[in-house]
Amino acid sequence: MKAPSKLSVYIIISTVLLCIIAVWSLNTGVYDFGGQSAFTVLQKIMNGDQSLTMSDKYVVWDVRAARIVMAILIGSMLAVSGTGLQGLFRNPLATGDLIGLTSGATLLAAITIVLGGYFREFLPEAVQFSLVGIAAFIGSFISMLLVYRISTSGGKTNVVMMLLSGVAITAIGFSITGFLIYISKDDQLRDLTFWNLGSLAAATWTKNIILGIVLVISYMVLLPKGKALNAMMLGEKDAQHLGINVERLKKQIILTTALMVGSCVAFSGTIGFVGLIVPYILRFLFKSDYAVILPLSAVCGSILLLTADTFSRSIVEPSELPIGILTALMGGPVFIAILVKFKKSLL
Repeated sequence: MKAPSKLSVYIIISTVLLCIIAVWSLNTGVYDFGGQSAFTVLQKIMNGDQSLTMSDKYVVWDVRAARIVMAILIGSMLAVSGTGLQGLFRNPLATGDLIGLTSGATLLAAITIVLGGYFREFLPEAVQFSLVGIAAFIGSFISMLLVYRISTSGGKTNVVMMLLSGVAITAIGFSITGFLIYISKDDQLRDLTFWNLGSLAAATWTKNIILGIVLVISYMVLLPKGKALNAMMLGEKDAQHLGINVERLKKQIILTTALMVGSCVAFSGTIGFVGLIVPYILRFLFKSDYAVILPLSAVCGSILLLTADTFSRSIVEPSELPIGILTALMGGPVFIAILVKFKKSLL
């Protein structure tokens, strides 16, 4: 019998840890289930127990379970998108937040929230339902396309130009979003605040199904690219000599990353630094082997965001702290650590 690979062992351990955190998260909250745990209530729901009250079912299934699944899906996609971009551009700072993807998605979503009333009624009903999500994806894709075009010349991508153009696009996006906040009405202002701070409170099973479809499609494209990203670490010319279609690889990663980031921002708002923290920790443990880092980041991203979300809704009970504040608080020191490491390598 063939022994399991080290990667399989790491994924199994990470998955078990994720399940433990999910059970802890399910049982965290101020709602009283009459002396029984939320996990016990979930088991009764699965078994079709008719003795449960509607409020117990709603809190466990429609509130907590849906939110846990959304945290798992979004955390996974944000981590994998960051890992893919960093491998493609050979830079640990290349994430959706820092190169303009998040701000582009937020800007188009903000435009739709504030100005959507002027054109929403002229669109098909199916499009109206998911208009903000569609706009977020388009904004993310346009930002990625602009960054790629500005930083690429003669078929070569300049990493410094990429980061600087991302900073510029982010500044433009947030300035326009700030203007939209200024002219927005009270209900629109609440929605825009949700986008800027990030939250999983609006989780539903319909949204989770959409996110799950996006995740499956994106991972079918991205997860097998570990060896190709390892070759990219040698440089684009060496990767081409090894048989890697570099331009095709760039397009695939850019498109799938825009799809994932846009979808995540559409349903959860701006949750930063997940794509920076997870790859940094995994590279510290496994060097730069993207054949290992890519699949592991899918699980570890879920662990990070689910843990952060559980703390965000338990620190100030019965209210909740916006999750974007916690991830930024965790990501700031990691960002500084990367900069210090770069500084030492340049001296």
